[in-house]
Amino acid sequence: MALNRRRILHGASMGGLLLAAIGCGDDAAPAKPGDASKPGANTEVNSATGKGTPTVAAFTGAPLEIKASDKELLEAAKPEGKVLVYSTTDSASAKPLIADFNARYPEIKLDYQDLNSTDLFNKFTAETAAGTDTADVLWSSAMDQQMKMMQDGLGGSYQSPEADKLPQWAKYQEPGKTAWGTTLEPFAFVYNKKLLPADAVPKDHTALIKLLTDKTDLLKGKVTCYDPEKSGTGYLANSRDVTNFPAFWDLAAALGKADVKLYTSTGTMIEKIQSGEHIFGFNIIGSYILPKLKTDADTFGMVFPQDYTIGFSRVAFIAKKSKRPNSAKLFLDHLLSKRGQDILAKQSLLYPSRTDAEGEATASGLQKELGDKLKPIPVSNQVLDALDQTKRLAFVEKWQKALGRS
Repeated sequence: MALNRRRILHGASMGGLLLAAIGCGDDAAPAKPGDASKPGANTEVNSATGKGTPTVAAFTGAPLEIKASDKELLEAAKPEGKVLVYSTTDSASAKPLIADFNARYPEIKLDYQDLNSTDLFNKFTAETAAGTDTADVLWSSAMDQQMKMMQDGLGGSYQSPEADKLPQWAKYQEPGKTAWGTTLEPFAFVYNKKLLPADAVPKDHTALIKLLTDKTDLLKGKVTCYDPEKSGTGYLANSRDVTNFPAFWDLAAALGKADVKLYTSTGTMIEKIQSGEHIFGFNIIGSYILPKLKTDADTFGMVFPQDYTIGFSRVAFIAKKSKRPNSAKLFLDHLLSKRGQDILAKQSLLYPSRTDAEGEATASGLQKELGDKLKPIPVSNQVLDALDQTKRLAFVEKWQKALGRS
């Protein structure tokens, strides 16, 4: 899965996808004619592995035919001709989903703009305030920002026919407002198997404190996690740690003694664990590690903590002032449909939330593995606490003191 990649992917016909880069990326080189090792015309590149896999129709046997209800919506969307999506899901991860949407609805141009969460929030709110053309669908992993926009009246209401298959935590429904949790991605312990003995790998947060305390010399300067002062993702995870783990501040103190290195980028942490500069990562997004378990299994190990594992979601909603509401509904329905969620599970490895999704990485699979130890962050106003600056400053002050850096 490409990390730290920011691209704008403009909708294309069934013939292909046009990528216009606005940042650095690491896409695989295109297949050369006659190169049997490269993906062919009847395959789709798996963003997790970079290898060719069958297109969804071939992969699942699902036909491209459209349901009667979708046909009615499609007819209403045709005059609009386009849907504009702002998303934090990088283009490589979203590519299989986008390709399938284009194949099903070639009459609707999909303009998919891949942005970081802050840029997405600022761009959409500014354009909405100015009355200029802006996104029809917002799909972001910044749960707090998504819910802030809902509370500010920027999100609309749409009762997707696919919503019945979503778990209750993934549904936000108030009069005139709806938002949907499309994934459930776990925060995990990640480590370099070549540098951390198997018998030392912690299975829960209490064991992690013991590891940091007993092996301080080994781990000094070689442990990493998000910087909650600068990273919304890090603060969201840590705020849930405080709720679920009474000894969290002991853990923070142990991280400080190990001279933990703090970052805002998941990609940077993963690269440093892979290189051996760091040995252990705390609260790393599991969906970003799954591909590494395939391509570099000798190096990477991952543990879902057995006392509790926090899961966050990529939240989607339709803009209240969408200029193309019918096309927006088509895209949202596709994202929430079994077909779309199976793509996320099989090709994008993003742990789709739909209860009947099938594939390697699903929320239901996590639920079976972890049971009540899986703690989803609900799509609700609860996450707005992350935007309370007074609370956040108080947390950061206590965090810095625990690390010994105040």
